[in-house]
Amino acid sequence: MPSLRTLLVAGLAAMTAAAAPGRAAAAALDDKPSLAPRSPYDADASGSGSGSGSTVVARDEPGHTPLTPKYFHEPGGSLSRGHYDQRYFQREVEYAEHRVVLRDLVRSYLATMHAHGVETWLAHGTLLGWWWNGRVMPWDYDLDVQVSNDTLQWLADHLNRTEHPYRADAHAPAKTYLLDVNPHHVDVTRGDGMNIIDARWIDMANGMFIDITGLRERDPALPGYWSCKNAHRYASQDLWPMRLTDFEGARARIPYSFEKILSVEYGPKSLVTEEHAGHRWDRATKEWVIMTPEEKEKRQSEARERKRLQMVRDGRLPAP
Repeated sequence: MPSLRTLLVAGLAAMTAAAAPGRAAAAALDDKPSLAPRSPYDADASGSGSGSGSTVVARDEPGHTPLTPKYFHEPGGSLSRGHYDQRYFQREVEYAEHRVVLRDLVRSYLATMHAHGVETWLAHGTLLGWWWNGRVMPWDYDLDVQVSNDTLQWLADHLNRTEHPYRADAHAPAKTYLLDVNPHHVDVTRGDGMNIIDARWIDMANGMFIDITGLRERDPALPGYWSCKNAHRYASQDLWPMRLTDFEGARARIPYSFEKILSVEYGPKSLVTEEHAGHRWDRATKEWVIMTPEEKEKRQSEARERKRLQMVRDGRLPAP
């Protein structure tokens, strides 16, 4: 198990006690998950490795920038298709459907990690969605979570390429999710950027996924600072102790200094701005709602007028 497991006992006990009957975190899981077929995109194309991260030698010798084959592949063809795993992509999930797909995706992930005693927490846009209303933001088409490097290694050693059946509720059909750990999770540096995602939790029915990235103390000159391959850096005291919360109806963990982390990554305005990506925040329902074409045009017109008045004040346009 991860070396942090002993630190999790109290937190996991609290999660178990707080989870209500019928909650997603208490959904039935397969005690003996089946081993999934090997990925055709395995990085060690020679076939000499097992596909588990524990068998791959790190390629980050000093002075050497690794040029590694990309492990995870997306179908491409549009921006939205970058949020699907190529192996399981069937079609682009419609706007009206995708939040339910992502809700079940994150519930299944959190329930499975909880069942195995794994510490994982919400990150990036997923954490921002939690900040607003504990839900996936409607313009998001994937999810982000983080784990420690020790936990990531444990996942590679014990759960890599395993399939996990999950039933969202008693009346829903069971779906199957795949945990796939990138063999290049052992690479310490970003390299050429082809393998910055360390693992994915994938909906095998449609290819939508959760990106899983590992944090480690990468810089010997900065002990106590944890970072991923994409240069997101956090102080230990900003991550731990984790806070327990709810996200999409499931128990979840978030970093201790979540507000600071969000402000650094997205700017302080991200916590108060009530319009984004064609959506507006409805204070009555506490939900993001998509704007009508008329609303969009009105706001664009108002923005143009504010810009014109600013240019008049700055002397860049003559006063009317």
